[in-house]
Amino acid sequence: MKRLLAGLVAFALSAAGAHFVLGQQAPAGQRGAAPPQGGRGPAAAPQPMGFFVTSVGLGKGANLGGLAGADAHCQALAMAAGAGNRTWRAYLSTTGAGNQPAVNARDRIGAGPWYNSRGTLIANNVADLHGDVQRDRNTIMKDTALNEKGAGVNGRGDQPNQHDMLTGSDSTGRALPGDPNTQTCNNWTSDGAAPNAAMLGHHDRNGGGNTSWNAAHMSRGCSQDNLVATGGAGLFYCFATN
Repeated sequence: MKRLLAGLVAFALSAAGAHFVLGQQAPAGQRGAAPPQGGRGPAAAPQPMGFFVTSVGLGKGANLGGLAGADAHCQALAMAAGAGNRTWRAYLSTTGAGNQPAVNARDRIGAGPWYNSRGTLIANNVADLHGDVQRDRNTIMKDTALNEKGAGVNGRGDQPNQHDMLTGSDSTGRALPGDPNTQTCNNWTSDGAAPNAAMLGHHDRNGGGNTSWNAAHMSRGCSQDNLVATGGAGLFYCFATN
């Protein structure tokens, strides 16, 4: 009986040892890939900048050299900020005159989506940007309407206030009817005094009874001094079309 018990104990110890060897960790090089920690995949790449407020104007009031000159300014600022691989357009409308048809700002900025220099979504598309279906679908405001360098732009209450943005547009982003001299500073080629003028928007959505980002009020004139006196500096919005 004692011999039988001893044999059973020896068999049990042997089986346990074999189980330990079979269950031990495999040597390095034979191990499978370790499961990801926390179940998180790689971080999403930041969205490229597709919208900014010009950090500086051209210094000639609303005389931007027409749409071509304004577009070139957007492109140059974007290139200096490392985003010159995209095609940039100024958010500006022009009023029809003579044989020249009107141009709508909304029709020249691409399809979206657009992000600011910090990767914040400004609007998914043209309809959201202008509230065609639902108002305030864009996020343009002081904290998000940054310049191409990622810096904020002075708004109401700052010194100097520079929240007036040249647009020449109505709230839907379309050209204003009438005399180009009094709607778009002769389609962005005039720096004359009143009655010359242009429609302005407020990038900070603040000031007066109309806080539209693109159609708040008219300027006092088209010269640099006129724009500064109104609450601006000849700045405007730039959008990437691709």
